[in-house]
Amino acid sequence: MLRNPTRRTLLSTAAAAASLVLLPAGAFALTTDQAKSLIGKLVDQINGVIASGKSEAAMIKDFEGIFARNADVTFIALSALGPAGRGADKGAVAAYVKAFQGYISRKYGKRFREFIGGSIEVKDARPLKSFYEVVSVAHLKGEAPFEVRWHVSDKSGRNLFFNLIIEGVNMLSAERTEIGAMLDKRGGDIAALAQDLQRAG
Repeated sequence: MLRNPTRRTLLSTAAAAASLVLLPAGAFALTTDQAKSLIGKLVDQINGVIASGKSEAAMIKDFEGIFARNADVTFIALSALGPAGRGADKGAVAAYVKAFQGYISRKYGKRFREFIGGSIEVKDARPLKSFYEVVSVAHLKGEAPFEVRWHVSDKSGRNLFFNLIIEGVNMLSAERTEIGAMLDKRGGDIAALAQDLQRAG
């Protein structure tokens, strides 16, 4: 968990800027209440898994289902892949997106597993230039509460979240850096990246 306010502020600012670039401005079909309701239901599901007492493997599986139902997986995966995905073999990209879903679910599922004994509470929502931001607060035993922010859009045709910021750590920005580094190590081979993502996270 990051505790440096300066770094947190910088990351949050970068997160907002990146999100504004990625999503085009336009008239809202999604409303503040709908965005807040989506994350409210999602948070209820996460809290249910946190309190379930299941094994880590079972919890991660549940988190993957929550992620698949509520996140714009394709957008997040392709955003992380960046320009390398343009013009790439469609089969390799599809395999990468599927592998990325499992990878990101395991990775963030382990983060949420840290919340056992605590809970997440949705507090507020606000429209930004081309999406909505829903603010929630995580309450952990023995720690000061901290924010978890969700960015929600209906760009895909459904109301889904496309970014997650935990204590200023931006999922889109972090994954773009990490996936880019992983792809570079594999010489730009997206198929090899997909195979490795099946074991990563």
